[in-house]
Amino acid sequence: MRPSLLQTADQQAFFLSYYGDPLVADFLTETVKKYMKKAGITRDGACHQFRHACATHMLQNGAESRYIQELLGHSDPKSTQIYAKLDITQLKQVHGECHPSER
Repeated sequence: MRPSLLQTADQQAFFLSYYGDPLVADFLTETVKKYMKKAGITRDGACHQFRHACATHMLQNGAESRYIQELLGHSDPKSTQIYAKLDITQLKQVHGECHPSER
């Protein structure tokens, strides 16, 4: 399908519209906002919600924060720390598995 969308053989854009034009910066954000609204999700952020969820899940599944920092393009590690918020369920599980009084 993609070759039929290309307007020229040397098209450099990775993401294309239905018309073969390069996507503008806000296209994905506006599309996600529309579907979030239809789903009844009222939080702001649209694409940032996916970015946040992805970083959080990667950290919860063992990715090192320095790799997340690089992936997100953060120059300051403190910017990446917001993704390391502990899920209380996870905290209780780790406590139960690791705390000496639980053994």
